[in-house]
Amino acid sequence: MTDIISSFNPEPNPNIPDLQPGDNVRVHARIVEGDRERIQVFQGIVMRMRKGGVNSSFTVRRIASHGIGVERTFLNCSPRVEKVEVLRRAKVRRAQLYFMRNIRGKAARLKEDRAALERLRGK
Repeated sequence: MTDIISSFNPEPNPNIPDLQPGDNVRVHARIVEGDRERIQVFQGIVMRMRKGGVNSSFTVRRIASHGIGVERTFLNCSPRVEKVEVLRRAKVRRAQLYFMRNIRGKAARLKEDRAALERLRGK
């Protein structure tokens, strides 16, 4: 019985590294427009991580034109996510960075964690 249930669970996407809130990432996602398919890049800060097996996801926030914030949620098991690149890591003390929605400009900077980034690239 458990074999049947586990056969419905999709495999986690191997192109998604271990992410943490505060990471600055570049997500390459496949977009379908009519009968055409292209890859769209979404770059921003990981706001939250939702753990939950198959339903696990992460939310990325970026500031679009005219200072408007855009958030997008990606599933960890989704085949639509082509790859995720971690550009920088930040030292944060929260699991969800919802406070970033209310701050702008220089106040929205996060302290970089270079040691964690070196450990990630060294793997």
